Amino acid sequence: MNEEPDFDPYHPDCPSRQLVDRVGDRWTILVTGVLSDGPARYGEIAASVGGISPKMLSHTLKALERDGLVTRKAYAEVPPRVVYELTDLGRTLRPVLLSIEAWARENMPAVLSARKQYDAS
Repeated sequence: MNEEPDFDPYHPDCPSRQLVDRVGDRWTILVTGVLSDGPARYGEIAASVGGISPKMLSHTLKALERDGLVTRKAYAEVPPRVVYELTDLGRTLRPVLLSIEAWARENMPAVLSARKQYDAS
C-alpha cells in the first residue's frame, strides 16, 4: 500500500511544520507577492521588497525553489540573466497570502490602537 502519512504541523518533528514556517515567513509572503505579477529578475524582486538584504533574498529564493514553489531559469547570455517565477504549486499559495495581506491592511488601525493601549498600561 502507498498510503500518504498524516501530516501534523503541531507535531515538532513533522515536516509540515517546516512548510508552515516557510509559508508564514514575512520574506516568503513578500517575494511571493512580487512574483504573483509574473516572472522577475533578482534585482526587480530586491527593489520591490524593501528592507530585504541580498543574503536573505538569496536564501528565501533558494528555499522557495527547494520547496517547489519557485523556478529559477538562467539564460546563457552576457551578462547572465536569471529569472524567477512561481510554479503551479506556488500560484496555489497566492490566494492564501493575499488574504493575509488584505487582513493586515484592513486591521492595522485596530492593531495600532491595541498596541498604543497596551503600551500605555
